[in-house]
Amino acid sequence: MTSSEITQDPAPARLTIGIVSAGRVGTAIGAALERVGHIVVACSAVSDASIRRAETRLPETEILPAAEVASRCELLLLAVPDDELAGLVGGLAATGSVKPGTLVVHTSGANGIGVLAPLTALGALPMAIHPAMTFTGHDEDTARLSSACFGITAADEIGYAIAQSLVLEIGGEPVRVREEARPLYHAALAHGSNHLVTLVVDAVAALRVALAGEELLGQQLIDDQPNGVAERVLGPLLSAALDNALRRGPAALTGPVARGDAAAVATHLRVLQDVDPRIAAGYRALSLRSAQRAGSKPELIEILEGRS
Repeated sequence: MTSSEITQDPAPARLTIGIVSAGRVGTAIGAALERVGHIVVACSAVSDASIRRAETRLPETEILPAAEVASRCELLLLAVPDDELAGLVGGLAATGSVKPGTLVVHTSGANGIGVLAPLTALGALPMAIHPAMTFTGHDEDTARLSSACFGITAADEIGYAIAQSLVLEIGGEPVRVREEARPLYHAALAHGSNHLVTLVVDAVAALRVALAGEELLGQQLIDDQPNGVAERVLGPLLSAALDNALRRGPAALTGPVARGDAAAVATHLRVLQDVDPRIAAGYRALSLRSAQRAGSKPELIEILEGRS
């Protein structure tokens, strides 16, 4: 379904878009919107990296100060870090550069539309549209948006309809998030995605130590770069575990913790401690949570809590 099917217009309205700023998220969404016919007329970019990103992803877009960007568009996309959003909104409100009726969208996961109140008071239509996706700054960012969910929050049904239409146009799936639930929504996403990266990087580091000095097909392993042997060993296992967890929930848990094998877990803690005490501490914390999920034996819980 597209926005034209929602509004029953023969074609969705083409919007002039301004972006503040030309970071990974803003330029990826801007490029996605241009692909479906909207026009990014201006964006702000300060650092050399953001200027290069704007020139690459949005080559026909003029680079201007934030206030000028805001004054030239029908849809203003605020794609700045969470802790910069309130200051940016206040600054734009003070300049009076946002015209009444402007659609103002921010991409912060942690914030709803309350943070946009200074612009709403000037007649702007506030929306929070957060892509539940990680951004690397590479070409795949824009392509991944077409398979992502977007957490949307708006002031009324008209706002929700507009936000939904924009997401559907670029191939995403809109999901409503209540204003008061935005912090919890963001915490859940950060816990799942960011901590997954830390978990995988720690597992790779430990596996590299385990495989050091071995040979693969008669060749000595040199495995201190990404996409090496350790990553190839872990890749299929991690992909299957993630798929099982998403499809089967806690029933997907396997391994020594799920079996209640206290001796194996104690050994894991010992050998990981030799590699890096911080990795061992992470293993202990996650094993304890896994044991709680699995209803493991009391003696295993005691080991993980450091009581035995």
